[in-house]
Amino acid sequence: IHARWAMLGALGCVTPELLEKFSGNTFGEAVWFKAGSQIFAEGGLDYLGNSSLVHAQSIIAVLGCQVVLMGAIEGYRVGGGPAGEGLDACYPGGDYFDPLGLADDPDTFAELKVKEIKNGRLAMFAMFGFYVQSIVTGEGPVQNWLDHLEAPGAVNGLTNIYATKFSP
Repeated sequence: IHARWAMLGALGCVTPELLEKFSGNTFGEAVWFKAGSQIFAEGGLDYLGNSSLVHAQSIIAVLGCQVVLMGAIEGYRVGGGPAGEGLDACYPGGDYFDPLGLADDPDTFAELKVKEIKNGRLAMFAMFGFYVQSIVTGEGPVQNWLDHLEAPGAVNGLTNIYATKFSP
């Protein structure tokens, strides 16, 4: 389950920054480690930069909603939920989680489990890289990547050794 969260987290770290830089969408703050601070700003936090979608102004309300929703979802999953009878709760499958029937064959299912673990481990390592980059450079992963593409010899892990550029 940690691998799935890491894959979602890695995607969530780069998507807002990519959308802001390349598609013209504007967010209050697209960099993943600075985005949460918007809830303490005067106008609150607008999800996806849209105030009509979700407009959060209270960290306590957001935390409460997350605890209740995640608790309900996890309770439903552990109690059987849409996984059905006789299915592993960690690999639910079925109509809800495998609508295309990619894991109908047991051999394919075993192979997909291994691929999920490998991709999850890669995502955990990527998240660690995002953490280190944010401390060292004070920038998001997409901006660090663009800076590296612009000057590979001057902007890399060997030239930015110390966390001197971080400003929260």
